[in-house]
Amino acid sequence: MSDLEELFVTLPSGLRLAVRRAVGRKRALLLVHGLASNARLWDAVASRLAEAGHEVVAVDQRGHGRSDAPSDGYDTTTCADDLDALCRELDFVGARAPVVAGQSWGGNVVLSFAARHRGAAALALVDGGWIHLRERFPSFDECWQSLAPPRFDHLRMSELATHVRQRHQAWTPEARAGVIANFVENADGSVRARLDRQHHKEILRSLWADDPRELYPLVDVPVLLMPAASPDDGRDDVVEAAQALAHSRISWYPGAHHDLHAERPDSVASDLLDLAAKVDS
Repeated sequence: MSDLEELFVTLPSGLRLAVRRAVGRKRALLLVHGLASNARLWDAVASRLAEAGHEVVAVDQRGHGRSDAPSDGYDTTTCADDLDALCRELDFVGARAPVVAGQSWGGNVVLSFAARHRGAAALALVDGGWIHLRERFPSFDECWQSLAPPRFDHLRMSELATHVRQRHQAWTPEARAGVIANFVENADGSVRARLDRQHHKEILRSLWADDPRELYPLVDVPVLLMPAASPDDGRDDVVEAAQALAHSRISWYPGAHHDLHAERPDSVASDLLDLAAKVDS
């Protein structure tokens, strides 16, 4: 597999974002993780893209992974602004605009980036991008009560690693290592999530409050929707998004896990390579 270089990119705001990067001659792909995740979940996909000759950057969003964790800015719009600043620092602008893939909440982030900043050559929405939690929960209190993250501070790192291996036996070793990287070990041997619980809550609030349907008409680049579902699953939200996006198609993943990039890296990479090829054809 291709090696991914780890580095930090400092934005004009002073925020440092950690990225995992492979240099290539073909169109760049920017990979964006979901809520309470990190760039390493993309490693297996990123390696396959790099082996095909593409430049690849997977980013830790603010408060996640090795990136800085400022006191504020934990909403979809601000994180989309972070992507815009990152692309400018990397010179991923104009003719060098990247194909941008976002998973879960990351899909909503990249949708906002493409709609508001017009900085993407194409979009891949990996089981996300159409998330609007107010459709499921009338109030945010109900949303938080249902979706608040579990606490892991009763576990030691070795116990967490065992739990991850048992739960995700079919995943690649890179993906399992990525899940473990969502946590840090305290001095007493217990673990804690890298993403602060309050910041997690603020991101969830934005997923509850913001309606991505307002952004669909503003996206004017090819969009690939990649739901972890089959056409027979009654996913009206996916179909509605595809119909509202001007240049879109759906690649269904029947029976797949929400973390498609971790479970099915070969298929996800193949879809992304096909999308990038269409951009430059």
